[in-house]
Amino acid sequence: MTATLPPIADPTHGAAATPIAFIRAIVAAYRRYGINPANALRQAQIPPAALDDAGARVTAAQMELISAVAMQELDDEALGWFSRRLPWGSYGMLCRASITSPDLGVAVKRWCRHHRLLTDDIMLHLDAQRDVAHVRIEVRRYLGEMHEFCLVTILRYLLGYACWVVDSRIPLLGARFPFPPPPHHSVYPLLFQGPVHFDAEQAGISFDARYLRLPLRRDEAALQQMLRRALPLTVLQYRRDRLLVQRVRHLLHERLDEGATAETLAERLHLSPRTLHRQLEEEGASVQQLKDEARRERAVDLLNRTNRSVKQIALAVGFRNEKSFARAFRQWTGASPSVFREKRLGGATGRG
Repeated sequence: MTATLPPIADPTHGAAATPIAFIRAIVAAYRRYGINPANALRQAQIPPAALDDAGARVTAAQMELISAVAMQELDDEALGWFSRRLPWGSYGMLCRASITSPDLGVAVKRWCRHHRLLTDDIMLHLDAQRDVAHVRIEVRRYLGEMHEFCLVTILRYLLGYACWVVDSRIPLLGARFPFPPPPHHSVYPLLFQGPVHFDAEQAGISFDARYLRLPLRRDEAALQQMLRRALPLTVLQYRRDRLLVQRVRHLLHERLDEGATAETLAERLHLSPRTLHRQLEEEGASVQQLKDEARRERAVDLLNRTNRSVKQIALAVGFRNEKSFARAFRQWTGASPSVFREKRLGGATGRG
């Protein structure tokens, strides 16, 4: 893959947000191979003095340029992480090996399996436990000063490819790293949008397992185009979330009796309320529509299956009082809750 290493997707685009620590890791790769990094630094317009400033930052464009130059000059897409070079195109091979998969789950499994052909210094694993999928990295050889940069980049590669291949944002339930928070830990929420945890046992990311069932939406032609310049693979934050409507429905069914709001739903989904509204609109839905749908389904179920009072059902589906519930229920079904229940009971008696 002619992918570059992971610049930070800064919302201001031109702002410098990538920590100098990542540039130092690239320079360390040059040092390992006994090659002068001056050309790569010069092309990326990064002054050597910046390497000594722990608080320095570079832009996404600078990061893209220096990593691309370094990969070609060193003929190593892993930039010295592993005990052997990964020749130019190695990660592109992983993409090609998985592009014909029927769904994302198979594609990720193939990616993890074929990564072992590149190196056995690390092992990638996909574990799907009930509703949550976990991608984790097993480190089998000490990576030294490359440790952080290697783990961050591998996870970004895999997550970026997964989002691209199903053409969907895949929100993270969590990202974990087996080292203490680095001085530049504030950039991690930009790299991995979701809860970030340090001092973990292994590096990994977690997300809703339903994304694994999404079919691939890219083909070989799209892959060839993407590999010509794969920066978006690691920095593009997809607007579209093809499971967002399902995820909101699931949360609403869990929290109807708590009076779920756009704010509380957005918080659970690690989005801003504005982003939640926008993305639902792109999917032809709205919070109010989905809330009404969930309330109607739950109310009908409770009226059919239980002997709860209308007041109790109103509270159970998130209404403050029986009157407002009855008015909404009439709009949904054309009948009041009491009449709806009587018709159901009457029909049951008639069938008997």
